[in-house]
Amino acid sequence: MAQLFPPSANSVAKSSFIGLAVLLCAAGWLAYRIERTTYFTKRGVIRDQPVPFSHKHHVSGLGLDCRYCHVSAEDSSFAGIPSTRTCMTCHSQIWTGAPMLEPVRASAESGEALVWHRVNRLPDYVYFDHSIHVRKGIACQTCHGQVQDMPLTWKGTPFPVHMKDCLACHRRQPGAERVRLLTDCYTCHR
Repeated sequence: MAQLFPPSANSVAKSSFIGLAVLLCAAGWLAYRIERTTYFTKRGVIRDQPVPFSHKHHVSGLGLDCRYCHVSAEDSSFAGIPSTRTCMTCHSQIWTGAPMLEPVRASAESGEALVWHRVNRLPDYVYFDHSIHVRKGIACQTCHGQVQDMPLTWKGTPFPVHMKDCLACHRRQPGAERVRLLTDCYTCHR
């Protein structure tokens, strides 16, 4: 029987498989890189809120601590969103007629909570406890960026935070917590 393919066909076939493997690897790498761009992470994109709240004014200007508004950050896994009552602590006395604060006043009168739009959100399969990190002295800026300098709120760091960012920080920690996090996936993934 006559040979169906010339001997050079073996080289072409091998080159094709290698080329396909390289192409698949490059496509995977490109997809990973694109996923981390600001287009997908929404880093630096200002979220519309019911009130144009300025962290720059309240934190850098007035010196309020993050925990004044985010009261559950020390005691809960979720840092919490400030209640209307928290806002009205000051705004029942200052800027009482400011048009931009009308939603806050209306919320206080009606008792209906303001609907704030979350800026940072981890995937549902990731467990993160703010209280542990706050009690250990980890600054809010470590994960949220320079919030104290934001006139309006945006994501200061890419969210969801990549696991390598968490591990890099935890590798610098001494003791049992470091070992537990680096060896037990269930610590963060539930």
